[in-house]
Amino acid sequence: MSETLISTISAQAGPAPRIGFVSLGCPKALTDSELILTQLSAEGYQTSKTFDGADLVIVNTCGFIDDAVKESLDTIAEALSANGKVIVTGCLGAKTGEGGGNMVREIHPSVLAVTGPHATQEVMDAVHAYLPKPHDPFLDLVPNSFGSAGLKLTPRHYAYLKISEGCNHRCTFCIIPSMRGDLVSRPIGDVLKEAKALFEGGVKELLVISQDTSAYGVDVKYRTGFWDGKPIKTRMLELVQTLGDMAQAYGAWVRLHYVYPYPSVDEVIPLMASGLILPYLDVPFQHSHPDVLRRMKRPASGEKNLERIQRWREMCPQLVIRSTFIAGFPGETEEEFEHLLNFLREAQIDRAGCFAYSPVQGAAANDLPGMLPEALREERRSRFMAVAEEVSVARLSGRLGATMQVLVDSAPAMGRKGGVGRSYADAPEIDGVVHLLPPEKMSKTLKVGEFTSARIVDVRGHDLVGVPV
Repeated sequence: MSETLISTISAQAGPAPRIGFVSLGCPKALTDSELILTQLSAEGYQTSKTFDGADLVIVNTCGFIDDAVKESLDTIAEALSANGKVIVTGCLGAKTGEGGGNMVREIHPSVLAVTGPHATQEVMDAVHAYLPKPHDPFLDLVPNSFGSAGLKLTPRHYAYLKISEGCNHRCTFCIIPSMRGDLVSRPIGDVLKEAKALFEGGVKELLVISQDTSAYGVDVKYRTGFWDGKPIKTRMLELVQTLGDMAQAYGAWVRLHYVYPYPSVDEVIPLMASGLILPYLDVPFQHSHPDVLRRMKRPASGEKNLERIQRWREMCPQLVIRSTFIAGFPGETEEEFEHLLNFLREAQIDRAGCFAYSPVQGAAANDLPGMLPEALREERRSRFMAVAEEVSVARLSGRLGATMQVLVDSAPAMGRKGGVGRSYADAPEIDGVVHLLPPEKMSKTLKVGEFTSARIVDVRGHDLVGVPV
């Protein structure tokens, strides 16, 4: 889990109320935080780096797995101890406790207010109740913002673009639909307006996120919207095509996350092969064995995933695939787990993460027979990650000698001592990086948020080492 203490809003005339803000969880939660921060800034609030320096604290929580729940509850306790005035929002705020009431309220009854995820207005209502807003400034005067796209908590050169909220699937291990609801796609005109504002503000990498990117527009039956005066369908293919065209005008990347492997994804692969968007797919496969997938109630005919991957790579040989998996799902046999390891090797998954099954409260899978001991679940996760690293290192070794485009994330002293960046194969914070050595030419410099070319000279675990050229 990532934790971000936000201190981005500049002081305006006279003292302004200060709010401490902690954002926990995934990029989808981060975009919720960005919406809240944008509204706070628009209304003249400041933020504080520390709990005790703030007039109140907002904690945006995660409630997906047990470790995330514990981290969120511990953070709320820390904020209450240090500050005393705490508003809780996010996925944990939607969870029911053992007593049948709200979990957060049961454990921390002194919090000022609790909301679920994607609840900007409810959070603002609570802020107004306990810390009245100082004035009504113009939105376009918000410091550090991207105009209509608002404030972002990421470095200025990349940003997440959330295209929908919620999910229509009912996977047995997942409680997200109970917290975030069914799929609700954003109007395509609004999505593209935000994307353009981000590109115009200097974003060089746009990361498209949702619970199910492939299903964008299903809930509105792919209705026709409008962008730049032209009709456009609310559908992943049209959205990605337009984002790619837009990004090219700004020399920027578009990266797709949370793409379920429906047959319709085949239509997007040629856009990757042509260079319009990055040849990178984040696909949540979760497992490979048909029986486990059925117990998981996974969508999209999961048993055909291997042939889908092979077809995608035929269409776009440079394609990089990242995925997440669950080891030790209830009833998983050693044979089914070995099937998963063989799939990992045969599919050549470039970037793979793995969770040991966690019996999250409220998940239907908890009632399935064959719950495995925690030690066995963890042992299988370790075995999975060993194979994942073996596959990843072999794939990365194929990059040796290649010259790759790298987006620079860090460049002390203008890169004279080297820096750190990412290639098209590396999403921020979840994949590897490219360690940049000092340039061979004295005149060569590096700048954060700009691209450089690098010749790959070594592999370090999940990372590459390159010389700027």
